[in-house]
Amino acid sequence: MTTSDIAAVITAMYRSLGDRPGFDAHLHPDLTMWESDAPALLHGLPALDDLRDRRAAARTSAPARGAVTVAPEELLTEAWGETGLARYLLRARYADGGRDDVFRVTDVLRRDETGWRIVHHHAEELS
Repeated sequence: MTTSDIAAVITAMYRSLGDRPGFDAHLHPDLTMWESDAPALLHGLPALDDLRDRRAAARTSAPARGAVTVAPEELLTEAWGETGLARYLLRARYADGGRDDVFRVTDVLRRDETGWRIVHHHAEELS
């Protein structure tokens, strides 16, 4: 497996956005996460699900911006044996033509018998 395999995992994960089981297949169940809108380090998929539910509740009270496309940009990857690293900008574009949301992301991946999965995710929203 090469760094292009890591890039393929990241790209496939965001293509699965909206399909929670498909998206989560790229995540290790015990992953840790730093997210701009989370008050502390998140541990595991249940903590991520709680954050997702809070975000969904907040969206219902916000004005709709239409369909969104989310894709990584400037994706850089490295691998050292069974450990990999992905650094990229994640851009969300909205159908209303308004300002994009952009996040600076670093993912640490581990390769096991199932392939590459993210064990740590760090995302910071850029203003």
